[in-house]
Amino acid sequence: CTTRAGGAGGAPHDTLNLGRRAGGDPDTVTENRRRGRAAVPVEPLWLRQVHGSEVVDADQADLPDEPAVDASVTARPGRVLAVMVADCLPVVISDAQGTVLGAAHAGWRGLSGGVLEHTLAAMRAKAPQAAGWRAWVGPGIGPEAFEVGQDVLDAFVADDPAARRYFTERPGRPGKWLADLAGLADFRLRKAGVQEVFLSGMCTVAEQGRFFSYRRDGETGRMALIAWLDPV
Repeated sequence: CTTRAGGAGGAPHDTLNLGRRAGGDPDTVTENRRRGRAAVPVEPLWLRQVHGSEVVDADQADLPDEPAVDASVTARPGRVLAVMVADCLPVVISDAQGTVLGAAHAGWRGLSGGVLEHTLAAMRAKAPQAAGWRAWVGPGIGPEAFEVGQDVLDAFVADDPAARRYFTERPGRPGKWLADLAGLADFRLRKAGVQEVFLSGMCTVAEQGRFFSYRRDGETGRMALIAWLDPV
């Protein structure tokens, strides 16, 4: 997962802004993506994320430029997946043998809508014999910074009342809650059959010098989780 360091560009997109639609200079974003490309086997499959739950098979032929989905999967070694974030969670999933890989962008809408479950289902379809599922949840907005309304609480509790434990009422703020987004991702991943879930524990809002944060700054850049199956 990239940080905001090591790229070109000035405030408020300084410096390694990889998002084409984040308001930064397009030529600077192109340069930053070129730098990112130099560190990976091939050009990543970038997505035009829509805060949904649809998944694209990155191994298909003739994919459009930046498919309008929020997750991708591959069973091809060296095929590079990418998701962009600036408070939403970047999540990577694989099986124990490394035969199939998924990368998902999980904000609260996508998470409550099943983006992680849909990603795992697409991976199981590509690799029916895969087992020993594991996931890494990268930097995102932390539970002390993510204030939400009743609509967000309802979106998760409607699916499973047990999700209520990931919300804390804000004293003196009726109808407002602090939500543990990473905890909710962990909860849903384990329910879906992922045996090992690793949480980065890093908050994009708190670590201003390290991470972009839309909630903190409004206009800002985008980081990227970039993942691939290592060719043997």
